Amino acid sequence: MRTFYAVSAIIGTLVPWLFFGSFFALNGIDIPAFLRGLFANGAAAGFSADVLLSMLVFWVWSWRDARDLGLRRWWLVLPAGCTVGLSLALPLYLWMREGRMGPA
Repeated sequence: MRTFYAVSAIIGTLVPWLFFGSFFALNGIDIPAFLRGLFANGAAAGFSADVLLSMLVFWVWSWRDARDLGLRRWWLVLPAGCTVGLSLALPLYLWMREGRMGPA
């Protein structure tokens, strides 16, 4: 499963950044415009709210889980979530968790 999680993390980084990259190429590093774009209409706002709430739940769950398992590098999911999103943070955490738990 670690290979699956690693590949998922790579794909989960590349796909969002294809879109983010095109936005920043057109608009420069305009964070306020980027944030406005997340909530530009009802569809975008609903999707953005869903992902942001899911990220918050994931962070709380993974923090507790990492603490219980003794994972020291849990904090890596924070910048992963903020710079890419849940599509990187979740498989990254699962990859770290699987490594801590060892083979089945």
